[in-house]
Amino acid sequence: MTYFAERLRIPKITYITCVVTGLLGSAFAPSNASASELESYLSEIRAEYGLPAIAAAVVADGKVVSAAAVGTRVLGQDLPVSIDDRFHLGSNTKSMTATLAGIMVDEGKLTWESRVGDILGDLLPGMRASLADATLEQLLSNSSGVPSDTDEIVDLYFSADAFDYNPTELRLNLIDRWKENEIAVPEGSPFQYSNLGYIIAGAMIEKVAERPWELLINERIFAPLELGTARLGAQATYGLIDAPVGHRIEQDGSATPMLWAASGDLPKVIGPAGNANMSILDYAKWAGWNAGQGARGPALVAPETLRHIQTAKVQTPERPYPPPGTPSTGGYALGWGIVTFAWSDGPVLTHNGSNSMNLARIVVDTERDLAVVVTTNFPGGRANAAAGEVMQNLYEAYAK
Repeated sequence: MTYFAERLRIPKITYITCVVTGLLGSAFAPSNASASELESYLSEIRAEYGLPAIAAAVVADGKVVSAAAVGTRVLGQDLPVSIDDRFHLGSNTKSMTATLAGIMVDEGKLTWESRVGDILGDLLPGMRASLADATLEQLLSNSSGVPSDTDEIVDLYFSADAFDYNPTELRLNLIDRWKENEIAVPEGSPFQYSNLGYIIAGAMIEKVAERPWELLINERIFAPLELGTARLGAQATYGLIDAPVGHRIEQDGSATPMLWAASGDLPKVIGPAGNANMSILDYAKWAGWNAGQGARGPALVAPETLRHIQTAKVQTPERPYPPPGTPSTGGYALGWGIVTFAWSDGPVLTHNGSNSMNLARIVVDTERDLAVVVTTNFPGGRANAAAGEVMQNLYEAYAK
Protein backbone atom coordinates (compact mmCIF):
# COMPACT_ATOMS: atom_id res chain seq x y z
CA MET A 1 0.00 0.00 0.00
CA THR A 2 1.34 3.45 -0.93
CA TYR A 3 2.00 6.22 1.57
CA PHE A 4 -1.06 8.19 0.49
CA ALA A 5 -3.24 5.11 0.59
CA GLU A 6 -2.21 4.59 4.17
CA ARG A 7 -2.82 8.26 4.97
CA LEU A 8 -6.27 8.09 3.35
CA ARG A 9 -7.20 4.98 5.31
CA ILE A 10 -6.20 6.18 8.76
CA PRO A 11 -7.55 9.72 9.19
CA LYS A 12 -11.14 8.90 8.09
CA ILE A 13 -11.67 12.45 6.84
CA THR A 14 -14.88 13.28 8.69
CA TYR A 15 -16.79 16.44 9.39
CA ILE A 16 -16.88 16.12 13.19
CA THR A 17 -13.18 16.34 13.99
CA CYS A 18 -13.64 19.75 15.49
CA VAL A 19 -12.32 22.65 17.49
CA VAL A 20 -10.69 23.18 20.83
CA THR A 21 -12.95 24.81 23.38
CA GLY A 22 -10.57 27.49 24.58
CA LEU A 23 -8.97 30.19 22.47
CA LEU A 24 -5.27 29.43 22.65
CA GLY A 25 -4.15 32.49 20.67
CA SER A 26 -5.10 36.14 20.56
CA ALA A 27 -8.80 36.92 20.20
CA PHE A 28 -10.04 38.56 17.04
CA ALA A 29 -12.30 41.59 17.30
CA PRO A 30 -13.67 43.02 14.04
CA SER A 31 -13.39 46.74 13.37
CA ASN A 32 -13.16 49.09 10.42
CA ALA A 33 -9.64 47.74 9.90
CA SER A 34 -10.82 44.13 10.12
CA ALA A 35 -8.90 42.96 7.04
CA SER A 36 -5.55 44.04 8.43
CA GLU A 37 -6.50 42.82 11.89
CA LEU A 38 -7.42 39.43 10.48
CA GLU A 39 -4.07 39.24 8.69
CA SER A 40 -2.27 40.00 11.94
CA TYR A 41 -4.36 37.46 13.83
CA LEU A 42 -3.77 34.73 11.25
CA SER A 43 -0.03 35.47 11.31
CA GLU A 44 -0.02 34.80 15.05
CA ILE A 45 -1.95 31.56 14.59
CA ARG A 46 0.33 30.44 11.78
CA ALA A 47 3.43 31.03 13.90
CA GLU A 48 1.93 29.37 16.97
CA TYR A 49 1.00 26.19 15.13
CA GLY A 50 3.95 26.09 12.73
CA LEU A 51 1.90 26.14 9.52
CA PRO A 52 3.20 27.13 6.08
CA ALA A 53 0.11 29.19 5.23
CA ILE A 54 -3.40 29.80 6.50
CA ALA A 55 -6.33 31.71 5.02
CA ALA A 56 -9.75 32.64 6.38
CA ALA A 57 -12.81 34.60 5.34
CA VAL A 58 -16.09 35.69 6.89
CA VAL A 59 -19.17 36.26 4.74
CA ALA A 60 -22.30 37.90 6.15
CA ASP A 61 -25.50 38.63 4.22
CA GLY A 62 -23.72 37.53 1.06
CA LYS A 63 -20.79 39.92 1.41
CA VAL A 64 -17.23 39.07 2.42
CA VAL A 65 -16.67 41.25 5.48
CA SER A 66 -13.15 40.07 6.25
CA ALA A 67 -10.61 37.89 4.47
CA ALA A 68 -6.87 37.30 4.60
CA ALA A 69 -4.21 34.79 3.58
CA VAL A 70 -0.79 34.70 5.23
CA GLY A 71 2.33 32.56 5.07
CA THR A 72 4.23 30.78 2.33
CA ARG A 73 3.34 28.42 -0.49
CA VAL A 74 6.10 26.03 0.57
CA LEU A 75 7.19 25.46 4.16
CA GLY A 76 10.61 27.00 4.81
CA GLN A 77 10.71 29.01 1.57
CA ASP A 78 10.06 32.68 0.92
CA LEU A 79 7.06 32.31 -1.42
CA PRO A 80 4.33 34.51 0.08
CA VAL A 81 0.71 33.53 -0.49
CA SER A 82 -1.85 35.97 -1.85
CA ILE A 83 -5.56 36.33 -1.21
CA ASP A 84 -6.23 34.78 -4.64
CA ASP A 85 -4.13 31.65 -4.04
CA ARG A 86 -5.90 28.31 -4.33
CA PHE A 87 -6.27 25.98 -1.32
CA HIS A 88 -7.49 22.37 -1.41
CA LEU A 89 -10.98 21.70 -0.01
CA GLY A 90 -10.85 17.90 0.28
CA SER A 91 -14.14 16.40 1.44
CA ASN A 92 -15.77 19.83 1.56
CA THR A 93 -16.33 19.12 -2.13
CA LYS A 94 -19.04 16.66 -1.04
CA SER A 95 -21.65 19.39 -0.57
CA MET A 96 -20.99 20.45 -4.16
CA THR A 97 -21.56 16.91 -5.39
CA ALA A 98 -24.80 16.83 -3.38
CA THR A 99 -25.84 20.08 -5.06
CA LEU A 100 -25.12 18.55 -8.48
CA ALA A 101 -27.41 15.70 -7.46
CA GLY A 102 -30.04 18.28 -6.52
CA ILE A 103 -29.75 19.82 -9.99
CA MET A 104 -30.38 16.41 -11.53
CA VAL A 105 -33.40 15.96 -9.24
CA ASP A 106 -34.82 19.34 -10.25
CA GLU A 107 -34.36 18.41 -13.92
CA GLY A 108 -36.23 15.13 -13.42
CA LYS A 109 -33.22 12.98 -14.26
CA LEU A 110 -32.94 11.54 -10.75
CA THR A 111 -34.99 11.37 -7.58
CA TRP A 112 -33.62 11.18 -4.07
CA GLU A 113 -34.97 7.62 -4.02
CA SER A 114 -33.25 6.60 -7.27
CA ARG A 115 -31.56 3.23 -6.69
CA VAL A 116 -28.03 2.36 -7.71
CA GLY A 117 -29.25 -0.65 -9.65
CA ASP A 118 -31.89 1.33 -11.55
CA ILE A 119 -29.30 3.89 -12.73
CA LEU A 120 -26.12 1.83 -13.10
CA GLY A 121 -27.42 -1.72 -13.36
CA ASP A 122 -27.17 -1.93 -17.14
CA LEU A 123 -23.52 -0.82 -16.97
CA LEU A 124 -22.65 -3.00 -13.98
CA PRO A 125 -24.62 -6.26 -14.18
CA GLY A 126 -24.27 -8.69 -11.33
CA MET A 127 -24.06 -6.26 -8.43
CA ARG A 128 -25.29 -7.42 -5.06
CA ALA A 129 -28.96 -6.72 -4.40
CA SER A 130 -28.09 -4.79 -1.26
CA LEU A 131 -25.90 -2.38 -3.25
CA ALA A 132 -28.41 -2.16 -6.09
CA ASP A 133 -31.10 -1.15 -3.58
CA ALA A 134 -29.09 1.71 -2.06
CA THR A 135 -30.63 5.09 -2.88
CA LEU A 136 -29.04 8.35 -3.95
CA GLU A 137 -30.09 10.03 -0.71
CA GLN A 138 -28.62 7.22 1.37
CA LEU A 139 -25.31 7.49 -0.48
CA LEU A 140 -25.14 11.26 0.00
CA SER A 141 -26.10 11.03 3.69
CA ASN A 142 -23.56 8.28 4.39
CA SER A 143 -26.35 5.95 5.48
CA SER A 144 -26.50 3.44 2.58
CA GLY A 145 -24.48 0.67 4.20
CA VAL A 146 -21.49 1.34 1.92
CA PRO A 147 -18.67 1.31 4.48
CA SER A 148 -15.93 3.73 5.37
CA ASP A 149 -12.63 3.18 3.55
CA THR A 150 -11.24 -0.32 4.03
CA ASP A 151 -7.92 -1.70 2.78
CA GLU A 152 -9.78 -3.29 -0.15
CA ILE A 153 -11.50 -0.01 -1.09
CA VAL A 154 -8.31 2.04 -0.78
CA ASP A 155 -6.48 -0.42 -3.02
CA LEU A 156 -9.18 0.19 -5.64
CA TYR A 157 -8.62 3.96 -5.42
CA PHE A 158 -4.95 3.39 -6.20
CA SER A 159 -5.47 0.79 -8.94
CA ALA A 160 -2.77 0.37 -11.57
CA ASP A 161 -5.07 1.30 -14.48
CA ALA A 162 -5.41 4.95 -13.43
CA PHE A 163 -3.62 6.11 -16.59
CA ASP A 164 -5.65 3.93 -18.96
CA TYR A 165 -9.09 5.47 -18.53
CA ASN A 166 -10.93 8.76 -18.13
CA PRO A 167 -12.34 9.45 -14.63
CA THR A 168 -15.88 8.38 -15.54
CA GLU A 169 -14.65 4.96 -16.70
CA LEU A 170 -12.34 4.70 -13.69
CA ARG A 171 -15.31 5.16 -11.38
CA LEU A 172 -17.36 2.54 -13.18
CA ASN A 173 -14.41 0.13 -13.14
CA LEU A 174 -13.95 0.70 -9.41
CA ILE A 175 -17.61 0.03 -8.65
CA ASP A 176 -17.55 -3.01 -10.94
CA ARG A 177 -14.68 -4.51 -8.96
CA TRP A 178 -16.47 -3.88 -5.67
CA LYS A 179 -20.08 -4.59 -6.69
CA GLU A 180 -20.23 -8.13 -5.26
CA ASN A 181 -19.64 -6.94 -1.71
CA GLU A 182 -22.66 -7.19 0.57
CA ILE A 183 -23.51 -3.91 2.29
CA ALA A 184 -25.36 -3.56 5.58
CA VAL A 185 -26.55 -0.72 7.74
CA PRO A 186 -25.10 -0.95 11.26
CA GLU A 187 -27.38 -1.31 14.27
CA GLY A 188 -28.21 1.97 15.96
CA SER A 189 -27.09 4.80 13.72
CA PRO A 190 -26.80 3.90 10.01
CA PHE A 191 -24.07 6.53 9.55
CA GLN A 192 -20.78 5.35 8.03
CA TYR A 193 -18.62 8.08 6.51
CA SER A 194 -18.08 6.74 3.00
CA ASN A 195 -15.95 8.22 0.23
CA LEU A 196 -16.93 5.24 -1.93
CA GLY A 197 -20.59 6.15 -1.45
CA TYR A 198 -19.90 9.55 -2.99
CA ILE A 199 -18.02 7.97 -5.88
CA ILE A 200 -21.07 5.81 -6.59
CA ALA A 201 -23.36 8.86 -6.34
CA GLY A 202 -21.04 10.68 -8.71
CA ALA A 203 -21.31 7.83 -11.21
CA MET A 204 -25.11 7.99 -11.00
CA ILE A 205 -25.00 11.73 -11.72
CA GLU A 206 -22.68 11.14 -14.66
CA LYS A 207 -24.95 8.47 -16.12
CA VAL A 208 -28.12 10.56 -16.17
CA ALA A 209 -26.35 13.78 -17.19
CA GLU A 210 -24.32 12.00 -19.88
CA ARG A 211 -21.36 14.17 -18.88
CA PRO A 212 -18.33 13.60 -16.62
CA TRP A 213 -18.59 14.85 -13.04
CA GLU A 214 -15.52 17.00 -13.72
CA LEU A 215 -17.33 18.92 -16.47
CA LEU A 216 -20.55 19.13 -14.50
CA ILE A 217 -18.99 20.71 -11.41
CA ASN A 218 -17.31 23.32 -13.59
CA GLU A 219 -20.41 24.03 -15.66
CA ARG A 220 -23.11 23.81 -13.00
CA ILE A 221 -21.33 25.00 -9.81
CA PHE A 222 -18.10 26.89 -10.51
CA ALA A 223 -19.24 28.91 -13.55
CA PRO A 224 -22.64 30.19 -12.35
CA LEU A 225 -21.19 31.15 -8.94
CA GLU A 226 -18.28 32.85 -10.73
CA LEU A 227 -15.68 30.88 -8.79
CA GLY A 228 -12.92 31.99 -11.12
CA THR A 229 -10.07 30.31 -9.24
CA ALA A 230 -11.81 26.94 -8.81
CA ARG A 231 -10.01 23.87 -10.12
CA LEU A 232 -9.79 20.13 -9.49
CA GLY A 233 -6.79 18.18 -8.23
CA ALA A 234 -3.51 19.53 -6.92
CA GLN A 235 -3.48 23.28 -6.28
CA ALA A 236 -0.31 24.26 -8.17
CA THR A 237 -0.04 24.25 -11.96
CA TYR A 238 2.32 21.53 -13.12
CA GLY A 239 5.79 23.04 -13.35
CA LEU A 240 4.90 26.14 -11.35
CA ILE A 241 4.55 26.96 -7.68
CA ASP A 242 1.61 29.29 -8.22
CA ALA A 243 -0.42 28.14 -5.22
CA PRO A 244 0.14 26.88 -1.66
CA VAL A 245 1.18 23.25 -2.14
CA GLY A 246 0.20 20.50 0.27
CA HIS A 247 2.66 18.89 2.66
CA ARG A 248 3.20 15.26 3.62
CA ILE A 249 4.07 14.59 7.24
CA GLU A 250 6.88 12.03 7.48
CA GLN A 251 7.38 9.39 10.15
CA ASP A 252 9.96 11.57 11.93
CA GLY A 253 7.56 14.52 12.02
CA SER A 254 9.23 16.49 9.22
CA ALA A 255 7.17 17.80 6.31
CA THR A 256 7.74 17.27 2.58
CA PRO A 257 6.07 19.64 0.08
CA MET A 258 4.08 17.72 -2.53
CA LEU A 259 4.23 19.97 -5.55
CA TRP A 260 2.23 18.75 -8.51
CA ALA A 261 0.16 16.26 -10.45
CA ALA A 262 -0.48 12.78 -9.01
CA SER A 263 1.72 13.26 -5.95
CA GLY A 264 -0.07 16.49 -5.06
CA ASP A 265 -3.53 14.97 -4.58
CA LEU A 266 -5.42 11.73 -4.13
CA PRO A 267 -6.39 9.74 -7.26
CA LYS A 268 -8.78 11.49 -9.66
CA VAL A 269 -11.32 8.68 -9.33
CA ILE A 270 -12.15 10.14 -5.90
CA GLY A 271 -13.28 13.46 -7.43
CA PRO A 272 -16.92 13.48 -6.25
CA ALA A 273 -15.76 12.71 -2.71
CA GLY A 274 -13.31 15.58 -2.58
CA ASN A 275 -10.76 17.11 -4.93
CA ALA A 276 -11.81 20.74 -5.53
CA ASN A 277 -9.51 23.66 -4.81
CA MET A 278 -10.06 27.43 -4.95
CA SER A 279 -9.14 30.71 -3.29
CA ILE A 280 -10.46 31.61 0.13
CA LEU A 281 -12.56 34.36 -1.50
CA ASP A 282 -14.21 31.92 -3.90
CA TYR A 283 -14.74 29.46 -1.08
CA ALA A 284 -16.44 32.28 0.82
CA LYS A 285 -18.76 32.78 -2.17
CA TRP A 286 -19.80 29.14 -1.94
CA ALA A 287 -20.27 29.44 1.82
CA GLY A 288 -22.29 32.64 1.44
CA TRP A 289 -24.55 31.13 -1.20
CA ASN A 290 -25.36 28.30 1.20
CA ALA A 291 -25.74 30.63 4.19
CA GLY A 292 -28.29 32.66 2.23
CA GLN A 293 -30.02 29.42 1.17
CA GLY A 294 -29.57 30.36 -2.47
CA ALA A 295 -32.01 33.29 -2.21
CA ARG A 296 -29.57 35.80 -3.70
CA GLY A 297 -28.93 33.61 -6.72
CA PRO A 298 -27.81 32.10 -8.86
CA ALA A 299 -30.66 29.60 -8.69
CA LEU A 300 -28.58 26.43 -8.89
CA VAL A 301 -31.43 24.41 -7.39
CA ALA A 302 -34.98 25.08 -6.29
CA PRO A 303 -35.31 26.50 -2.74
CA GLU A 304 -37.01 23.34 -1.49
CA THR A 305 -34.22 21.23 -3.00
CA LEU A 306 -31.52 23.22 -1.19
CA ARG A 307 -33.49 22.92 2.06
CA HIS A 308 -33.58 19.17 1.51
CA ILE A 309 -29.81 19.08 0.95
CA GLN A 310 -29.21 21.09 4.13
CA THR A 311 -31.60 19.08 6.35
CA ALA A 312 -30.29 16.25 8.53
CA LYS A 313 -31.16 12.77 7.32
CA VAL A 314 -29.30 10.71 9.93
CA GLN A 315 -27.77 11.10 13.37
CA THR A 316 -24.14 10.14 13.78
CA PRO A 317 -23.20 7.59 16.45
CA GLU A 318 -22.71 9.03 19.91
CA ARG A 319 -19.13 9.32 21.13
CA PRO A 320 -19.00 8.86 24.91
CA TYR A 321 -15.58 10.51 25.35
CA PRO A 322 -15.11 12.97 22.49
CA PRO A 323 -11.95 15.08 22.23
CA PRO A 324 -12.24 18.56 23.75
CA GLY A 325 -14.60 20.70 21.69
CA THR A 326 -15.75 17.80 19.50
CA PRO A 327 -19.52 17.17 19.53
CA SER A 328 -20.57 13.88 21.05
CA THR A 329 -23.07 13.51 18.22
CA GLY A 330 -24.66 15.45 15.40
CA GLY A 331 -26.69 15.15 12.24
CA TYR A 332 -25.61 14.55 8.68
CA ALA A 333 -27.50 16.03 5.75
CA LEU A 334 -26.30 15.66 2.14
CA GLY A 335 -22.64 16.63 2.14
CA TRP A 336 -23.08 18.68 5.33
CA GLY A 337 -22.72 17.90 8.99
CA ILE A 338 -25.25 19.57 11.30
CA VAL A 339 -23.78 20.26 14.71
CA THR A 340 -24.53 22.42 17.72
CA PHE A 341 -21.14 23.55 19.00
CA ALA A 342 -20.56 24.84 22.52
CA TRP A 343 -19.98 28.25 20.90
CA SER A 344 -22.97 28.32 18.51
CA ASP A 345 -26.48 29.26 19.62
CA GLY A 346 -27.95 26.36 17.70
CA PRO A 347 -27.27 23.86 14.95
CA VAL A 348 -25.03 24.98 12.09
CA LEU A 349 -23.84 23.39 8.86
CA THR A 350 -20.21 22.30 9.01
CA HIS A 351 -17.65 20.02 7.40
CA ASN A 352 -13.95 19.22 7.34
CA GLY A 353 -11.91 18.36 4.28
CA SER A 354 -8.42 16.93 3.88
CA ASN A 355 -6.54 14.97 1.25
CA SER A 356 -3.92 14.24 3.94
CA MET A 357 -1.76 17.11 2.64
CA ASN A 358 -4.07 20.09 3.22
CA LEU A 359 -7.04 20.97 5.41
CA ALA A 360 -10.19 23.06 5.01
CA ARG A 361 -13.01 23.83 7.43
CA ILE A 362 -16.36 25.57 7.08
CA VAL A 363 -19.24 26.62 9.30
CA VAL A 364 -22.49 27.99 7.84
CA ASP A 365 -25.25 29.58 9.96
CA THR A 366 -28.35 29.89 7.79
CA GLU A 367 -30.31 31.60 10.60
CA ARG A 368 -27.79 34.47 10.70
CA ASP A 369 -26.82 34.31 7.00
CA LEU A 370 -23.23 34.03 8.25
CA ALA A 371 -20.37 31.72 7.30
CA VAL A 372 -16.69 31.26 8.11
CA VAL A 373 -14.17 29.35 5.99
CA VAL A 374 -10.59 28.45 6.93
CA THR A 375 -7.94 26.71 4.82
CA THR A 376 -4.31 25.69 5.25
CA ASN A 377 -1.78 23.82 3.12
CA PHE A 378 -0.85 21.50 5.98
CA PRO A 379 -2.56 18.37 7.37
CA GLY A 380 -2.86 16.74 10.76
CA GLY A 381 -3.71 17.59 14.31
CA ARG A 382 -2.11 20.97 14.69
CA ALA A 383 -3.56 22.19 11.40
CA ASN A 384 -6.99 21.03 12.54
CA ALA A 385 -6.61 22.73 15.92
CA ALA A 386 -5.43 25.98 14.32
CA ALA A 387 -8.26 26.03 11.77
CA GLY A 388 -10.77 25.16 14.47
CA GLU A 389 -9.58 27.96 16.71
CA VAL A 390 -9.83 30.48 13.89
CA MET A 391 -13.28 29.20 12.87
CA GLN A 392 -14.64 29.48 16.40
CA ASN A 393 -13.06 32.85 17.06
CA LEU A 394 -14.32 34.46 13.85
CA TYR A 395 -17.78 32.97 14.22
CA GLU A 396 -18.12 34.27 17.76
CA ALA A 397 -16.79 37.71 16.81
CA TYR A 398 -19.21 38.21 13.91
CA ALA A 399 -22.21 36.39 15.37
CA LYS A 400 -22.30 39.09 18.04
